[in-house]
Amino acid sequence: MDLRALEYFVAIYENGSLSAASKKKFIAQPSISASLKQLEHSLATSLFVRHARGVQATHAGEQLYPLAKQLLEQAGAIRDVFSTDTTKTPFRLGLIKGLGVARMSDLLGRFTRSVDSLELTLVSQDEPCQARIISRDLQLNNEQFVPMWQEEYQLAMPLDHRLSLIDSINIMDLQDVAFIQRSPCEGWSYLKKALNNGNIRVDTRARIQTIEYALGLVKAGLGCAFIPVSEVIVKDKYIHFKPIKDLSISREIGLGYTQMSDTVKVLQALATHHRDEEN
Repeated sequence: MDLRALEYFVAIYENGSLSAASKKKFIAQPSISASLKQLEHSLATSLFVRHARGVQATHAGEQLYPLAKQLLEQAGAIRDVFSTDTTKTPFRLGLIKGLGVARMSDLLGRFTRSVDSLELTLVSQDEPCQARIISRDLQLNNEQFVPMWQEEYQLAMPLDHRLSLIDSINIMDLQDVAFIQRSPCEGWSYLKKALNNGNIRVDTRARIQTIEYALGLVKAGLGCAFIPVSEVIVKDKYIHFKPIKDLSISREIGLGYTQMSDTVKVLQALATHHRDEEN
């Protein structure tokens, strides 16, 4: 029995559709569809019923799934036992600060699992590397850019902060507010310009680099912070998030690269899939 066909079958079963399975396996959908038809023909049974939102496993498909999983795991174990190739695929990936630990851990985890023997090194976005995850404004002239997600900047504040009682916050409301400055940060640059134009002074209590530390200090009641807000961050029940009126700022994060390689193709596919999941 074709192990690759079983691998595609498992991907379709776990992802609920042929299109999702093709993205997961980085294989064109027609190839997965043809493989499924061949598997169904060899077993003389239908494994999925197609519907508007994807596919639903038939009784035969439900029976096959645990057997296919077990067989694929055993095949993988056999390959590991007899594998003598210890060659690593080195890959340097540049990252800007403030991307968020949870989101990047998920993306990089999938990346390392998708490339055999990958030796991943994370570096600063301005160091030599094969690809970078950066904001759009850092894109070089010779660099391709694949958008991943977009985030709006908002004011993060402790639950008991006086500004949490105001429906619409404007620049004037920030006068003498205790602030946690995150730098480097393009959002802070825009906010600082608006503060200077309005002759508004904030009380800077801390200067840090990462979003995680900024949120931690906000929770501790040290002050407010102006940060890009993701879907994960905004769910924090210990912090209020509010936009600043007349200061609509966002940042677009994406994958930047100058040369395409097989490893970059995997990362590009993951970046595109990640964007689709965010939307």
